Amino acid sequence: MTFHSLHCHTANNMPSGIAVSAAAAWTPDGGLRLEYRLQGAIATLRVPPPAKPQATDGLWQHTCCEAFVAAAGEAAYREFNFSPSSRWAAYRFDAYRQRDMDWQPGAHPIVSLQIAGDCLRLLADIPASLLPETADLDLGLTVVIETPAGDKSYWALCHAGQQPDFHLRDSFTLPLTRP
Repeated sequence: MTFHSLHCHTANNMPSGIAVSAAAAWTPDGGLRLEYRLQGAIATLRVPPPAKPQATDGLWQHTCCEAFVAAAGEAAYREFNFSPSSRWAAYRFDAYRQRDMDWQPGAHPIVSLQIAGDCLRLLADIPASLLPETADLDLGLTVVIETPAGDKSYWALCHAGQQPDFHLRDSFTLPLTRP
C-alpha cells in the first residue's frame, strides 16, 4: 500500500507533533482495505475507548477516520466512518449531502486498532457489497482529530473548501481502479 499524507485544514489549529497518512488497496474478494496512521504525540489526542463494534451515528464528532467513495465522474457517493473504538457508520448519498435515508448497508466494515509507541494505526475493511459497482473509484480519505479540550482538526488528502467539508466532491482526489 502507498501512504498519502493528509493535511490539516487551514481553518483549524493543527495539533503539534502529529502527522497523518492513509492508504487504500483492494482486497482479494473485491473489498477495500484502508489504513490510517496518526504518528507523533498521540498521547495528546482524545481517542475513544474500545466498544462493541456496531453502527453508530455521530462518530465524526470525535477522533474518527473516514472514507468518501464515489464512482469516477459520478455525483453519488458513500461515506464510511471508522472510530478507534471499533464502531462504524456507512451512508449512501445521491449527491452532495443528499443522503438516501432508505439505504441500509447489507454488510458492515471491520475496524481494528493498534497503538504502539507514538503510532496509532486504524485498519478498516469495507466489503465489496458496500462499494459502488464500477471499475474506477475516486476516494476522499479523511480524519477528524479531537484533543482532550474538545478542539477538533480536520485532515484530508485535499480540502476543496474554505471551511472543512469532506463531502465536497472535488476533495475525492485519490483514484483507484479495480484490478
